[in-house]
Amino acid sequence: MTPTRTRHDADEATPRPRIEGEREQEVFAATLAVLADVGYDRLTMDAVATAAKASKATLYRRWEGKGDLVVDALVHHKGQQPPAPDTGCLRTDLVAAFCGLGGTLTTEQMSIFASVVTALHRDADLAREFRSRVIGPKVAATRAIFERARDRGEIAEDVDLDLLAPALPGIVLHRVLVLGDVPAPDLVERVIDQIVLPVAGHAPTAPHLEETHP
Repeated sequence: MTPTRTRHDADEATPRPRIEGEREQEVFAATLAVLADVGYDRLTMDAVATAAKASKATLYRRWEGKGDLVVDALVHHKGQQPPAPDTGCLRTDLVAAFCGLGGTLTTEQMSIFASVVTALHRDADLAREFRSRVIGPKVAATRAIFERARDRGEIAEDVDLDLLAPALPGIVLHRVLVLGDVPAPDLVERVIDQIVLPVAGHAPTAPHLEETHP
């Protein structure tokens, strides 16, 4: 009797298509575009395949489901961004990190972040991978900014960095996603100047904040 060939056997015998280089970037770009447009819950592999002009079967041979694809696309997007700035000043480091290239203040990035966050409590696998691979590096980079500032004497020794480091993105995201504020550099700078730096025990020294005398 000829042994029954299982799906696993067929998959092992059939070469897995390679999606790399420009084609991979096109799939990732299509994934993020669909994510920003319809949100994570309504995103489907069909929709991504259509946007990327690829077959759904090809996507499934590379990614088990939309969670894997979305996290890979986000990691790839983050990988294209510059490392945490090191300007020698806490304020300018934070402004550069959260307002410049690689920051959080674009409409697309806000839409993507909001759509994924709303799904985290319903999808444990997505939550684990998103926190580890997407949020983890950003948290580490932000923490490094604050640790360097402490080493320079810009932050008091008794300040709890575990509470302070996430304060800026947390407050900004709350005001944008919950309260409806417009995502803009001015919002980030106000949070830095009025909340983060005073808590750090460091007075702002940016030129526009210094007192002028006649």
